[in-house]
Amino acid sequence: MSTIQVQDEQGVRIITINRPEKRNALSLEMYTSLTEYLIQGESDNAIHAFLIKGQAECFTSGNDVADFLTNSNLDAEHPAFRFLFTLLDLTKPIVAAVTGAAVGIGTTLLLHCDLVYAAPSAKFQLPFINLALVPEAGASLLLPQLVGLQKASELLLLGESFGPETAKSLNIINELVPGDKVFEHSLSKAKKLASQPPQALQATRALLRPNKEQIRDQMKMELKEFETRLKSDEAKMRFQAFLKK
Repeated sequence: MSTIQVQDEQGVRIITINRPEKRNALSLEMYTSLTEYLIQGESDNAIHAFLIKGQAECFTSGNDVADFLTNSNLDAEHPAFRFLFTLLDLTKPIVAAVTGAAVGIGTTLLLHCDLVYAAPSAKFQLPFINLALVPEAGASLLLPQLVGLQKASELLLLGESFGPETAKSLNIINELVPGDKVFEHSLSKAKKLASQPPQALQATRALLRPNKEQIRDQMKMELKEFETRLKSDEAKMRFQAFLKK
């Protein structure tokens, strides 16, 4: 079975992260597939919206650390960061359905989504500091804008997990949906988006994001600092401890 599955339905490209035996940890190959499916959908006139989801037990536990460390020379073409810049450049709306763990990039990618729905099982975490790293995906800019500086500092400097009720109160998700209904509900909203006049939909989405180039610049700064931190002694120690677990 493919670790990234894709299905097109009524104008919606449904992308499913499918690696449950590894808690949907994202490998470099998976990042490449995600990017390709997004770019294909962006250029397909029959696709008007995206839905990203995981398995019922897990959205994604973040990077496959061992695999990620095999390519620590980071630039905009690194599979993980190419995926993030692709998210930034999409013109079509993105819906996310979150169940179970949404760790690291599993939370930061939500900041680029238009609508996010979560089950009671959802558990969010931004644990970059725990690995002696810095945020990515423009989170160091987007999160303070969304939740305020003090709360963003709490989430990013302590690196603690938080539940869907907190995520809802911080506007990281739109709605808390019963676990057996979250995929169906998210797909219905994605189909509703896909049924809207596409040019007006994309134009409205662009108007809602007037700071796109500022986000891009922030992502580049994060990327540079992320690479520096990744090669630091303190990060190497944290990763060794993590991998021993």
